[in-house]
Amino acid sequence: MIGTKPRLGNFLRRWRGARALAAALASLLLAACAQIWYATLGSADSTHDLAVRRGIVFDADHALKLDVYAPHAASAAPVVVFFYGGSWEEGRRRWYRYVGEALASHGVVAVIPDYRKFPTVRFPEFMVDAANATKWTFEHAAEFGGDARRIFVSGHSAGGHIAALLACDKRYLAAVGLAPRDLAGMIGLAGAYAFLPYVDDEAEIFGDDAKGRYDSQPINFVDGDEPPLLLLQGLDDDEVTPNNAEAMAEREHAMNGSAVLKLYPGADHGDLLVALAHGRNGKPPVLRDMLDFIARPPRR
Repeated sequence: MIGTKPRLGNFLRRWRGARALAAALASLLLAACAQIWYATLGSADSTHDLAVRRGIVFDADHALKLDVYAPHAASAAPVVVFFYGGSWEEGRRRWYRYVGEALASHGVVAVIPDYRKFPTVRFPEFMVDAANATKWTFEHAAEFGGDARRIFVSGHSAGGHIAALLACDKRYLAAVGLAPRDLAGMIGLAGAYAFLPYVDDEAEIFGDDAKGRYDSQPINFVDGDEPPLLLLQGLDDDEVTPNNAEAMAEREHAMNGSAVLKLYPGADHGDLLVALAHGRNGKPPVLRDMLDFIARPPRR
């Protein structure tokens, strides 16, 4: 019996080490699977006539880069800064090549930036990154044939949350010398706008106190002074439920702001991305609705 405890301790250490290794391998496999899955997506529309610049540094201090997809010989084209989702923890800009291709194939300059994620950072650090990417876009849009007077922010899921906070909470753009009203609009795809109570890692990401719970919710900052909003939402989405978009539109209307709500029957959380990859022929008609809004955003 004398040696039992040390042997048990060694066993537990080996078991914990194996468990940690298994978790790390699982994470790598999931990332690899995600990369393979995203690589299979591509715009159904022609992409041969696009000008693409990848890996442009917009924040040297944090080694953050972005990719730009532009129509060939674009001139005064509208611009969309697209923030990808991934629960504020996952995602890479190169996975969303098809988003840039789909938009650029229809005359829109698309900017897809990376941003820092949990657990490397917590809220609001990734909002600082998003604001910096947006400022870069205002400063450089003309170099790619874009019109700085027609810059939209957009995103899917957690990326929709980021875009919505840029459009509604004035502090982030103010820190880089801009205002939400400088934006032509915000386009959210299954965005998280009113997602309390927290689930999973959200309490750690945003802070489980009164300030964190308040500041994390875009709906709390709607005052009618936002740019026009386009809120796209699948009715079968059980990851970011439809009440997020519905409540956001209701609040915007109550504040005499401008919000267009598009609800897609039978569509779940990922269907909006898959539809976007299929171009104007996608079902639900995500790209068509985005392009219509970009061409004719509602009056403020």
